[in-house]
Amino acid sequence: MDFKGFTNEDFDVFKIDGLDERMEALIHTVRPKLEQLGEKFASELSGMTGDEMFAHVAKHARRSVNPPKDTWVAFASNKRGYKMLPHFQIGLWETHAFAWFAVIYESPVKDQYGAELAKNWTRLRSQIPDHFVWSADHTKPEVSVQKDMSQKDFQKMFERLQNVKKAELLCGIKMDREDAVKMSGKEFTDKMEETFKTLLPLYTIAQKAAVS
Repeated sequence: MDFKGFTNEDFDVFKIDGLDERMEALIHTVRPKLEQLGEKFASELSGMTGDEMFAHVAKHARRSVNPPKDTWVAFASNKRGYKMLPHFQIGLWETHAFAWFAVIYESPVKDQYGAELAKNWTRLRSQIPDHFVWSADHTKPEVSVQKDMSQKDFQKMFERLQNVKKAELLCGIKMDREDAVKMSGKEFTDKMEETFKTLLPLYTIAQKAAVS
């Protein structure tokens, strides 16, 4: 079945109280759509990156009390997991949809990646549009818009990635739910494809860091 787009019902899942109740709604409303996006973009990203990519839909299996505040499908070059690898994501919070390229705290190449970003940032910045956003913590919805960030802000972020064990770095887009629900399935997936193509230089740098 083709992806039909997200609805207000999908975003409203995160208003449901209780872990079991919210998870039941996630499984029945949002997860099938993430699986559709996973099937499509595992193939798309394999072609874009030259690496075989696998989809990983969030299961939230470790949760025992607090219901998830967001959910996603991630794409990485390993069938068994993605958190240790540079990866792409598509997902939802109650307020917005997102698409990321991410290197998070489990990655063993964070320090090399931070150094490569610092070294290549002048060139890379011209390839990333100013409306793209950055995050240093995948568990929080707050982001920084690139056009509002200074060279010093980026250097500080790259240094933190090299030196702080829990540091993370994510770049991508944040789409208000009002805009997302107006999109057809094709409009949404076209936007995701365009975003991932734009983020490819960051993936290339991460892969270089992994072999350095």
